[in-house]
Parts: sequence; structure tokens; C-alpha cells
Amino acid sequence: MLTNSVAYEGYEISPRFRAMLESRIERLERDATVDESTVTDLEDVDHIRRQMRLVAMQRADALRMRLFLDRASGSAKSSVLSGNRD
Repeated sequence: MLTNSVAYEGYEISPRFRAMLESRIERLERDATVDESTVTDLEDVDHIRRQMRLVAMQRADALRMRLFLDRASGSAKSSVLSGNRD
């Protein structure tokens, strides 16, 4: 029987790959905020629903990447993982 122990093993990643993922996380979160703010300009209920699905997926992808980086080893953790946004 397989266990979930494999899911909790750390990953070794390069500082360059970590920086690329951190940049992507920041971009996803920024885009989600902008996309969510445009909902007030929309009138069609279906368009609003699709826009909110987009926002939810952007935030889910950012969270998934944060969790991956949290388990990864290789370089010092940055402010993106701790949620510090200046």
C-alpha cells in the first residue's frame, strides 16, 4: 500500500528555478487582484462567473507553487513564501 510519505519529501531546486517560481507567484497574485477588481465593471452574470473562476484558478496556482517551494530545498526562502509583499 502506498503512503503519502512521498508527498512530503523535499525537492532540491536551483536558486534560478526558485526565483522563476517566485516571480510567477507574484505575477499570478497581482493578476488575480487586477482581474477581481474588473468584476465591478462587468454586467453579464456569466461573464462575472467566468472572471471569478479565472481569479480562483490564479490564486490556486499561486498557492500550489508556494506549497511546492515550501517543501523544496536549495536556496534561502524568500519573502514570497512568507507572504511579505512590499
